[in-house]
Amino acid sequence: MGKGICEECGQENAKYQWCKPCNTKHFQQNFKNWTSGNDDIDKLIQDTQQSADDNYHILEWIPYNKFCDIEYIAKGGFGKVYKAKWIDGYIWCWDNKIQNWERMDSNEFVALKSLYNSENVTSEFINEVTVHRKTVKSFEDSVTRVYGITQDPETKDYMMVMEYAENGSLRNYLDKNYDKIDWKIKFYNLWWISAGLHSIHINELIHRDLHIGNILYFSNRASVTDMGLCKPANYNASENTKTCMYGVLPYVAPEILRGQNYTKAADIYSFGIIMYEVISGLRPYHDLSHNEYLAIKICQGLRPRFNVKVPQLIVHLIKGCLDTDPLNRPEIDEIYEILYEWYNKFDAQIELQKQIKEAEEINNKLPSNSIPSTSLSYKTHSEAIYTSRLLNFNNLPEPKNSDDYYDTQNGNIISRKFSESLQIDLSKLKINEIK
Repeated sequence: MGKGICEECGQENAKYQWCKPCNTKHFQQNFKNWTSGNDDIDKLIQDTQQSADDNYHILEWIPYNKFCDIEYIAKGGFGKVYKAKWIDGYIWCWDNKIQNWERMDSNEFVALKSLYNSENVTSEFINEVTVHRKTVKSFEDSVTRVYGITQDPETKDYMMVMEYAENGSLRNYLDKNYDKIDWKIKFYNLWWISAGLHSIHINELIHRDLHIGNILYFSNRASVTDMGLCKPANYNASENTKTCMYGVLPYVAPEILRGQNYTKAADIYSFGIIMYEVISGLRPYHDLSHNEYLAIKICQGLRPRFNVKVPQLIVHLIKGCLDTDPLNRPEIDEIYEILYEWYNKFDAQIELQKQIKEAEEINNKLPSNSIPSTSLSYKTHSEAIYTSRLLNFNNLPEPKNSDDYYDTQNGNIISRKFSESLQIDLSKLKINEIK
């Protein structure tokens, strides 16, 4: 769709029928007709409406009575999520004939995400909304869109109004569809996630809680969400310590487990675990208790293992992301480019195609119960926890890779010999020896 000419002022639109000067005027004229009840939220919304170059980047104050069929769907570490039908739908452009906004997707579902105790408008709530808006500017759709803000009239909690993902999290999508997903689609999904992380990192931010539950799956794409812990890359405040470290243990880099400050490289480690999960279909460390013993094992070099043959090019990229030394991990732009080539030029990847063919020939000879299916009927340990929580470990060992980590003869993330020896060694530990 071309820019076109604004019917109101006769000037060229900024983008997609969006005349920034005229729309700014229309928004400003309406400022007196609404308020969130909080000056900081009002200012945040008004600033977006006066600076937006298209409809994707505005926020609205949306009265709660504009939603119907509200239904609770999930509880996270920091709040609750509901789905609801938005009666009006989101602003598309100004309609000069009716002198009002033309809207899209009326009576379609959106997600309402509350933050506990946000009636006091904590800085975390403002930060999450601001970060979402900032990152979607870089790569639209790779970070979940926020339409605006509303307030629950009963709890008084403010709520983000967001895109609703019909498939839920990427984890839910994998549980139902894993055996239908071919290699190209796996690369496609990972590329979308890398695009979202790329948008975060080029804005000099760090996600700090990246795991597969924070990846939503829409009809045809994966999208990064839950930016509540997202902080500037140079963030080094005193509270950023192990005493208030939140996360999902299998996705947390070993240096973070030991209390070091978050970096972009820590996000890359989390992305490596997500890569493993998308490729294998398995939750990381699903057969282990997610406790201090697992944290010790991770620092000593334990990583998830594939239960099937995986092309070496893929294993090598994951190993790079999961390297104990943050300086050895690739940056997100490199990962993004690799996944783009694997997805967009899939048929031209001669070596990758060769390795995929070899892997499939080997896997076809494996017992059927070795390969995940749609039901993914593997047993999960009762103490395997995949929601964000407070993690507080003391005196963890210095992180290290296994001696054979980059041995080309090892076709897995870590060798079976190292994995088994590590678990045997740790089984000798007694709980009272861990201080």
